[in-house]
Amino acid sequence: MKLASLFQPHPALSQQETARGLRLSIRQVMAGAGLDGLTSGGFLAAFALALGASNLQIGVLTALPFIGQTFQIPAVLLVERLGRRKVVAIPAYFLAQSVWIPIALVPVFLRVPSGAAVSALLGLMALRGMATAFINASWFTWLRDLVPQPALGRYFSRRQALATLATAVVAMSGALYLDVWKGQVPEERVVLGYTLAFLLGSVLLGWTSVGFMARMPEPQMQLPTGPRPSFGALLAAPVRDRNFRQLLNFLFFWNFAIHLAIPFFAVYMLQKLHVPLSIVIALSVLSQLCSILFARVWGPFADKFGSKVVLSLCSSLYLLVIVGWAFTGRPDPHLLTLPLLVVLHVFAGVASGGVSLTDMTLRMKLAPPERAAAYLSGASLAISLGAGLSPLLGGFLADFFSLRELSLSLHWTDLTWTAQLPVLRLAGFDFLFILAFVLGLITMNTLTTIREEGEVDRKVVLDQLMAEARDGFRSLSSVPGVGAMAHLPYDFLRRVPGMDVAMGVTAYQVAASIKTAAAAAARGGEVMEDIAGHVGQALSHVAGEAEELGEAGADLAHQAAREVMKAVNEVTDDVGELSRRAVVNVLNDLDRTAGDIQDAVSAAAYGAVLGAGDMGADVVQAATHAIAGAKEAALRLGLSEEDAAAQAVQGALLAAEILDPQAAARLKGALGAPPPGEANAPDAPLRDAIE
Repeated sequence: MKLASLFQPHPALSQQETARGLRLSIRQVMAGAGLDGLTSGGFLAAFALALGASNLQIGVLTALPFIGQTFQIPAVLLVERLGRRKVVAIPAYFLAQSVWIPIALVPVFLRVPSGAAVSALLGLMALRGMATAFINASWFTWLRDLVPQPALGRYFSRRQALATLATAVVAMSGALYLDVWKGQVPEERVVLGYTLAFLLGSVLLGWTSVGFMARMPEPQMQLPTGPRPSFGALLAAPVRDRNFRQLLNFLFFWNFAIHLAIPFFAVYMLQKLHVPLSIVIALSVLSQLCSILFARVWGPFADKFGSKVVLSLCSSLYLLVIVGWAFTGRPDPHLLTLPLLVVLHVFAGVASGGVSLTDMTLRMKLAPPERAAAYLSGASLAISLGAGLSPLLGGFLADFFSLRELSLSLHWTDLTWTAQLPVLRLAGFDFLFILAFVLGLITMNTLTTIREEGEVDRKVVLDQLMAEARDGFRSLSSVPGVGAMAHLPYDFLRRVPGMDVAMGVTAYQVAASIKTAAAAAARGGEVMEDIAGHVGQALSHVAGEAEELGEAGADLAHQAAREVMKAVNEVTDDVGELSRRAVVNVLNDLDRTAGDIQDAVSAAAYGAVLGAGDMGADVVQAATHAIAGAKEAALRLGLSEEDAAAQAVQGALLAAEILDPQAAARLKGALGAPPPGEANAPDAPLRDAIE
């Protein structure tokens, strides 16, 4: 009876039950990602090479899990007919995590290297791909119904960041273990090191992740009213939806393009560049850490500006990374090979984190609740077909081009001497990288045809990155060379696909470092005023680039005021004065394009109080001074002091209610103000699970 209740869907979940499910989802993904850290990327490629796999077989190995996603068709039918996802997801997930046990034992029972060992590996990976199809058909809709829709970006960015951290830690530990193992055993027994890693990972991490998933509550599926559609109509629904069909086209062609190159990065480093496995894994960990670093950037950006625009930015940056691989070993490994690999992995982490996050949230946003299983499975199928067919072609082309080369050069000959200047030289994997870049560039046009509610132009998001970066540079304008960086003409970089995003994220991170350095180097009101003013100027720059921000103006006011508090939280202890200046500076610089200026006033006070909460400062003191700042800015805004104060009170009270209900009660008593709508203040356990 207890086991039956474990698989029983819940007609309605309380906030406490939802929060518990979200926490278990975090633990599940961390355990599962830890296993992925031992069984994917460089580990799986090196294991396959040790078994005797060729480039074509590496491509097949990469393609099999995706080709197995065609089994989502019967999986969707099963989920729709049962109306229950947990009974499908849990057995399939257990099978997928357990398959690594027989994979680990391949070198124990079969001769290595040999065709039989490679065939066994391919067969078991095909089985795992089929199990994963049933997981995807049930798990994503289950998770979609569990996570509150307004918090999709924030929650999944946090979930993805923690998963990436788990992958990085386990992968680096595994690489160090294998280095030690290789130094202690004969060459013919090196492959057994992978056996031990896969066995321990499957039992300790894989089965643990299954346990966490089994304990998560499943919300009742939203089933369509009226007669059930036929199986054909069910499968055709995502294709008949024009907007979702455009998303399917993008997902297929994008994954086809990038997976011409991605499966062969590790092989390229191991075989062509002769990079040790430990360095390959270390670079992968670096990429994952960069993904974590920017997960907290892309998640809120997706919630504010839309998933599509962030997906566009990150996709173009990813293409720049792919084409950069063609220069890492030309004509042979050179002095800049390792530094270039580091740079490429940094930007790959930034880009892949944003792509993974936003293509998932965009799918969830565009899928109607009553047909979520069919829509999300259709999206997974499109991804899998693209990512499954592409490595097969990539493996064939890698072997084909391995013995071919294209070179262009300029020759100069006169009576006494001859000069030759190499212009272009492509060989082997270089052709794959260039082809993936070109196809990806063409595919980006498909993304522009997708419509998402609340989306903004990518220029607005990119300008916010650059504006915050310029502000950071100006905050150390007295340092020779640093202040000048704020005035560099970056606009020409917009014409280079991906380069605009690379510059934006680089400058954003440098700016964050500058702010930290400024806070550590100086304390006092003058520095506080300078940095607070510059954040306001950064906001003015973003506003000036847009003709009309509309509702986004309030979002920017909230974020800008909050960033002022963060930027100088080490500079001053006077949170009241800081809160006042933050509101004044932000409102003074935003008033031209904010749309509804009253909403902007409320949002600025809201952001200032949340910033005080981030600092662990006195929320009541910050709120009262934020209200005073709104009154101070009222004349320039064209509002009466009473109207400005009333709007600021609403924003400050709402923020205080979220941060500390007791402090909010004290603030209400001091102001004599009514509480904000209860619907806007999430339950504390649920808020903690999301953020």
